[in-house]
Formats: sequence, structure tokens, C-alpha cells
Amino acid sequence: MKNTNKKYIALDKFIDKALYNKKSGFYMKKNPIGKNGDFITSPNISILFNEMIAIWVVSFWEYLKCPKKINLIDMGGGNGEMVYQMLKTFNSFPLFKNSCKTYIFEKSPLLKKLQKEKLKTFNISWLKNLKNIKKYPTLYLANEFFDALPVKQFLRKKKSWLERYVKVENNNYQYCHLNFDIKRLESKIGINISKNQKFIEFSPLQFQYLREIAKTIKKNNGGLLIIDYGNKKNFMKDTIQSVYNHKKNELFNNVGDSDITHHINFNLISEIANNFKLKCSNIITQSKFLINLGILKRAEIISKNLSFSKKANIYYRLKRLIDKNQMGELFKVILLTKTNTFFNKGFESD
Repeated sequence: MKNTNKKYIALDKFIDKALYNKKSGFYMKKNPIGKNGDFITSPNISILFNEMIAIWVVSFWEYLKCPKKINLIDMGGGNGEMVYQMLKTFNSFPLFKNSCKTYIFEKSPLLKKLQKEKLKTFNISWLKNLKNIKKYPTLYLANEFFDALPVKQFLRKKKSWLERYVKVENNNYQYCHLNFDIKRLESKIGINISKNQKFIEFSPLQFQYLREIAKTIKKNNGGLLIIDYGNKKNFMKDTIQSVYNHKKNELFNNVGDSDITHHINFNLISEIANNFKLKCSNIITQSKFLINLGILKRAEIISKNLSFSKKANIYYRLKRLIDKNQMGELFKVILLTKTNTFFNKGFESD
């Protein structure tokens, strides 16, 4: 690639540069969340979401027999709203509040700045990596975290596999494909990822994070709660999508100014977690999870004496979280724990 105006970049490297380049990356130069951003997340839709997660966290701590110290790590803190509302909820549980040390794992300096301003009255630490935490039981919360990690894509052509690259020429982008030894990848990750597949979508960074988290959970106890949009299908497909100003966007348009995400394959997460000797809960919809935690009853209680307009606003926001045509069924929830953990709050079956 002698021509400096023409080069080939692996798809995950292209996405990483588009999202996380220190100067031009989407997450590094703007606040993407909210009406003036490109998307909105559950913590910013309704305070009820944050309250339900807070109650779930306290319940998990109680299941662990109320350890005197517990780490709580928000994976990708967004604008800080979820942690902010959760910490306010923890005020009603003083024993837990005194036991809990809260961390945020955030890559974007801009978002970290927003978080620190919003959370300046709370005792919170920010992590540069997932290793520098004290050896207490650790609970990780990953709400719309894994979907934003760069992914590789592989296509099967007869008996061979190709890796998808992006050809960059004079600021124009297009896909191209290069031969790839899929067995080398499978040997590295310990999973026969190509079995019965014609297409593979895989995030090396997701794999690394799961491996690091698994080590901590197995050593110190705890769990990883994942809430994200995705599927639990046995076959993989291309799920990459780009959003610009709350609207779908062509991947190669507005590069650096648009969000790029993918749908989480929860079956693959389960397979990776099982390979790391973690126990996986059943995969449940966000709607079912929140209803199991009592979100409908909570909405009824707080809206009881409100005016019609305020009550309508609460239920409008609630609908966005649990309606099957909005976030309710598209978003899934899974819990990863040690194999001898039998905590299933929120995951109860009918």
C-alpha cells in the first residue's frame, strides 16, 4: 500500500477509528445522547429504569449475604444519568450504600467530563482498565455497552473464509474482502465459531472484556448484567447499523459524526461465557425483566396523585421501555455469574 491515498483497513479498525479516534471519533468529540444528540438510552428515558436496576443491584448484594465491601462498575457511563439516579436510590438502603464502591469505565474524555460534572457530589472513581479494582465481589452493569464495540465480519465462500475490510481511497469508502484462516481465530478463542455459519460477526474487544470480567468474577465473586439490543438466533448475519441525528444512516456517510453499532448475539455471549466457566442466566426481554422487577407497580405508586399530564408522561416513557414495538422485545437481558450462583431475580419464568 505505497499509495498513501489508498489503503485497506479491517472493518473493526475502521469502526474503532470512526468512533474513538482522539480527534475525530464520534464518541470523543460530542455528547451523542439526548434530543440534541444522535440517540437516547433507557436511563435517560425514564427514572424508573434506573430505580429498577438499583433495586436489582441491592437484591444481588443481599443474595451474596451482604458483604461489607462490593464493587459496582458501570461499563460505559454515558452521560452519567444511570449512576446518578441509582446512587440517589441507594440512599434508601444505607447498609448497602456504605458497602458499595462505585466505578465508571469510560473511554471518552468528553463523556467522562460530563459524568464528573453530574456526579461531583458523589464518591465515584473512574477506571482506565478493568484490572485496577480492589478484590471484593464485583458487579458489572453493561447497559448498551457491548453494541458500541467494533466488530469484525467474515464471509464464507465455498469452503474458504474471507475477512471484510474497508478500502479507503481519497476519503471514499467501500467494502473489500481478503482471505482469512478461520481456524486460527477459533484456536485463539477456544470456540468453533464457524460451525453451521455462512457469516460471522465477532468483536475481539468484547471477547477481551468478557475474559477479564470472567477472571474477576471467578476469583472474587459477583456478576455481569448485560442489557442491550440484539438477538438470540443460532445463525449470524450482518447487523451493523449507523445512526445520525436519530435517523438511520449509510455506514460510509457522515463518518466520525454518526454512531456505529451492531446487534448483540446473545447466544455467542453465552457460548463465550460458558467457555470461561461462567454460568449464564436465560436470555430474557427487557420488557419481561423490568416487569418482573416491579416497574408497573412502581409507576402506579409514583403517578397516583399526579396530574393527568404528568401521569401520561410517566406512562409514555414506560411504554418506550417495555412495549414490544419499541425497546421492550428488541432489548435483551442476560446475567453471567459463578457456576454456583442461583440468583434469578428479574429472570423468573411464568
